[in-house]
Amino acid sequence: MYNLRRVFLLLHKSFLDISPPKGHNTLMRIETQKKLAAGLSITSNAVIILLKLVAGIISGSISIISEAIHSLSDFLASIITFFAVMRSSEPADAKHPYGHGRYEDMSGFIEGGLIVFAGLFIIYEAAKKLVTGISLQAESSIGIAVMGFAVVANYLVSSYLFYVSKKSGSVSLFADGEHLRTDIWSSLGVLIGLVLIKITGITLLDPLIAIIVALFILRAGLKISKSTLDNLLDSSLPPEDLNEIETIIKGFEQNSVIGVKSLKTRRVGPSKEIECTLLFPENMTILNCHNICDEIEDKISQKLGTCSVLIHAEPDCAKCRNVKV
Repeated sequence: MYNLRRVFLLLHKSFLDISPPKGHNTLMRIETQKKLAAGLSITSNAVIILLKLVAGIISGSISIISEAIHSLSDFLASIITFFAVMRSSEPADAKHPYGHGRYEDMSGFIEGGLIVFAGLFIIYEAAKKLVTGISLQAESSIGIAVMGFAVVANYLVSSYLFYVSKKSGSVSLFADGEHLRTDIWSSLGVLIGLVLIKITGITLLDPLIAIIVALFILRAGLKISKSTLDNLLDSSLPPEDLNEIETIIKGFEQNSVIGVKSLKTRRVGPSKEIECTLLFPENMTILNCHNICDEIEDKISQKLGTCSVLIHAEPDCAKCRNVKV
């Protein structure tokens, strides 16, 4: 699998890494890659849904048809992701002065819900199959072939989505990649079940494996939903990011930064927003304060990636220390 991923990324570098004409900045190139990744996810999901439906009807396998429905949730998630990426890349305007990054958080939250729904649906279908004792009605070879193709295709596409999401900080592309990874596990579970049924003739294995896989799917969906909900509710950045910010500020103590009065952080889509109030000697000039703040902002942006950093400078005097921010 690792070698397949390397091959896929090499193909991306050679054919899919579409760079805009010279003169465009890196941000434009990243936005192009994000849109390409979202479009690729939609295309691959459409093909896989069609193959699973055909295989399910021909083989008579309920688990394959359930997988087709699961892939349909992936397809809807891919469309949501494409919409979110298109909208979040738009610049700030009069109606949205802080930009459109929330579209990515909203997209990720919806995708997490779709993953949870898919997991619950698979459990329901598997439980029903256990109760009714329905078994495969026809040759399962075509189902095995389609499930194997789905596992490989989803692995390659999800690897590309993770690659672009890490490069761009896109929440929705990461969620879409996680969504496809859950499809890998569910397809793999169905594949193993079909192979074992073909070898042993024990049809009970099919729903039991599906239930185990569905539990992993539920876990991934709940994790994505919680993460994106935290962003929507303006939760603080993770402790490691906060430690990085504090370390950078402490590095400027020798330049007369006396201390931190307040620090507020949050994540909006792919961007991290940081606001802090720093204390300076009351006799320091505005120009010196401004220059030091610019240096701190630059270092934070270099360390944490896509950031919006706003620093308010205050004089360290008795009167100011009594003011709450």
